[in-house]
Amino acid sequence: MRPDTPAENVDHTAEAARLERTAGLYPEDAEALLLRAAAHLELSGDRPTATKLYDRLLSSPQELDHPHLVRALKASNLWEYGHEAEARAIIDGVRTAAPRDPAPWVIVAEALESHDELEAAHDTFTEAVRLLLTDVPQPPKPTHPLLFGRHRVRRMLGRSHDAWDALADTVHSLPVSLDELHDPKRVWSLGSENPAELEAEILRLRAELGAYREALSRPFPVAILHWPAAELTELLQAYPSLAEEYPTHEEHLASIEHALRELSASGTPNLGIVTGTVPSYEAFAASEGSSPGDPTLLPQYATTLAARGRAVAWPPQEGAGCWCGSGRTYGGCHGSTP
Repeated sequence: MRPDTPAENVDHTAEAARLERTAGLYPEDAEALLLRAAAHLELSGDRPTATKLYDRLLSSPQELDHPHLVRALKASNLWEYGHEAEARAIIDGVRTAAPRDPAPWVIVAEALESHDELEAAHDTFTEAVRLLLTDVPQPPKPTHPLLFGRHRVRRMLGRSHDAWDALADTVHSLPVSLDELHDPKRVWSLGSENPAELEAEILRLRAELGAYREALSRPFPVAILHWPAAELTELLQAYPSLAEEYPTHEEHLASIEHALRELSASGTPNLGIVTGTVPSYEAFAASEGSSPGDPTLLPQYATTLAARGRAVAWPPQEGAGCWCGSGRTYGGCHGSTP
């Protein structure tokens, strides 16, 4: 997700360069790292160089995890510095591809909205909502921006509430209602000379800013290291000194769930799990000038994987597969542990 720190508080150009260097060291994580680098370049105002990073990813021989997201971000960026025709063509391509990931839909719909293409933005939000949320009992959190964006555009278009708008209201958790946040008349209150009206609008804007910051700001999670069974067997055969850390694979999995639940109960936010591999761990140990058999390296390795965008959020969404890779749902696997 794009960083939202103002340019005057961060050297975005330097941060982009650092992320590019890191991508060179960890090519398996290049997609996540270069997307963050491109976001910093956009924030610095260097949009042409950001486009080059998007093109670099799209032309890479390595298969991308999120190709539609890269294209959507490229389109949004292009439109911001005058390449409207190319941006529109890419947006049409993303819509035609109908990705199952909500993020590309949000990016292209908001790009249309920001350029006053409200009907096209509404149609895009609606396509995405129908594709991803039809017959879904509870909208997953990553789809909430689709519902909120559609609600916002419909208010600007003067449309009456429908069933999807009602669903948006049910998943909205801020004290200020969506109807208030998305009221087109709010812009007039900003020019009011009535102190009460101005104070009320400031409160609404603070609530809206809080929602945006929650969506945009995703600090690295507190991540617990997970070893799949085959990787753990290989690790312990190569480095028997780590057997104390991992008596059995079953105990290892149980300890992960237990640790995460304890952290959650203590109020620690943004928890996640990173999955290790022996070659990756050995490379990390070499970069630290240490032996892979040193158990103190394990938490550092987990933190490094999280910083490289490898963490998966815990707990999984309702009905999602368990993080352990058993093939069962989380609720029917480690999620059912008392």
